[in-house]
Amino acid sequence: MLGRLYEGQECSAARTLELVGERWSLLILRDAMFADCTRFSQFQSSLGIATNILAKRLDGFVEAGLMERRQLGGSGEQGDYLLTEKGLALKPVIIALTEWGDRWLRAGPIVYESKSDRRRVEVQLRRADDGAEVSLHDVVARLRRVRPTRHRRRRRAIGRSRSASSRT
Repeated sequence: MLGRLYEGQECSAARTLELVGERWSLLILRDAMFADCTRFSQFQSSLGIATNILAKRLDGFVEAGLMERRQLGGSGEQGDYLLTEKGLALKPVIIALTEWGDRWLRAGPIVYESKSDRRRVEVQLRRADDGAEVSLHDVVARLRRVRPTRHRRRRRAIGRSRSASSRT
């Protein structure tokens, strides 16, 4: 059985999958984002997910900062699970997965629209610096250049000055 962690992977995609890559995770988040589900019973009813699995996923989302739990009035009353900004930032991922499924599998019943004017929205690739649209074929992956920290820069400068002084 495939484990939940990708320890050999030094990749943001792998770290994200550790958090939301389990079978029910994105569906729970989808229902929180688009179906106004906030209560345990609403998620359970909407998804038909086993209660132990749902409890584990919601607790994990709270622990990871994707959701926060707000207890309502009485102690016996269900609390709300509310998306945080961190959780809400996964919205384009849900939209992109839906768009892909509509195109390559079978179109589903959901379209995404702007709340303010009800116009369709879609996920697009754009350059970070000027916002120009980019083709899928034009996107490549490169290693991120890591800027040396102040401590590393100082050590390098010291190392260079030592090697320069040893040559004289």
